[in-house]
Amino acid sequence: MRLDYLTIFPDYLAPLQLSLPGKAVASGLLDVHVHDLRRWTHDRHRTVDDTPYGGGAGMVLKPEPFGEAFDELLGEAGGGGEGVTVVVTTPSGEPFTQPLARELATRERLVFACGRYEGIDQRVLDHARTIAEVREISIGDYVLNGGEVAALAITEAVVRLLPGFMGNAASLVEESHEGGLLEHPVYTKPASWRGHAVPPVLLSGDHGAIARWRHDQAVRRTAERRPDLLHASAVTGEWVVERAVRADAAEILTLQLACWVREAVANDDLSIPPLHEDLATVAESLAEWDTYVVRVAGRLVGSVRGRLDGDVWDIGRLMVAPDQRGRGLGRLLLEHAQAVAPAGAASYRLFTGKGSADNLRMYKKAGFGVREVLDGPSGPAVLTKRITRR
Repeated sequence: MRLDYLTIFPDYLAPLQLSLPGKAVASGLLDVHVHDLRRWTHDRHRTVDDTPYGGGAGMVLKPEPFGEAFDELLGEAGGGGEGVTVVVTTPSGEPFTQPLARELATRERLVFACGRYEGIDQRVLDHARTIAEVREISIGDYVLNGGEVAALAITEAVVRLLPGFMGNAASLVEESHEGGLLEHPVYTKPASWRGHAVPPVLLSGDHGAIARWRHDQAVRRTAERRPDLLHASAVTGEWVVERAVRADAAEILTLQLACWVREAVANDDLSIPPLHEDLATVAESLAEWDTYVVRVAGRLVGSVRGRLDGDVWDIGRLMVAPDQRGRGLGRLLLEHAQAVAPAGAASYRLFTGKGSADNLRMYKKAGFGVREVLDGPSGPAVLTKRITRR
């Protein structure tokens, strides 16, 4: 991955050469370039800011230096803007989260535009959107002196997700905000320190009990410190799956569009049928499929459906609202869809995009195997699983 930083304080980004990021640069995993924005100024004072139109306190970073920098870095000589994401660090941006870090980790190149003073002239962002993807990102509800600290924080969160960055990839699994929970407490030797003992379960050697303890502690800690990350059903593990009715069609369509836009991006395929269905089509499907939904605080946040085709139980349209992902709801819906298969079913079958890595991972973990990949932009991949009855 290549990382570029546009800043008026290049020395602020010296930590990029330290610790694991520095080792990744040395090994060639990361290609880091820090650029002084003043290099693209032409007056004797190397001016990068000016007073805001409309009046007000503070100064605004001028568009001309950014424009010339983008011409050089994102023009033909710099490789072009194809596959580039420009990250603008700003308190008015979208919140930075672990899912967003995972998304940015899939990019080939990130260009950070670090603001200062009252911010960057809006026309810089408008122009950048004509040549590359632009993401305005905030690392929290507070104001910093400049965007360099935010750029460093985003960089740390993103690059550690790159394959080969962490010496032990398993260390990425049980961390805060992975799976929607804060991380459980951790301990090391000695077993007793200043009157504080390590919980006995961690010394038991019972890996099942340890896993249960860690999950319970993660839920408790999240409920105490960040209840906004949880809803009641996530704490109790008691989502209620209900049979859908025709009146649910509008909400199912809304959920469907939200979910399949992501699938379309993952598979670079805007022809995916769920994106082109209307309300009438979704309502009619409720009579043709056994459809189930989950609600949280009255809002429909998940759905799945099944239909018998000969002796094959087709499972389809497994959907979870974007803000509810990572909490086990998709797994619950998949388990429910299998549990309600009629007695005449001998196997399960489902479809997903060949580029839908998260979906494929979940289905394979549930025992499904890829039977074939159909000939289309997104496949789809056909997965099956034999039904074993006790």
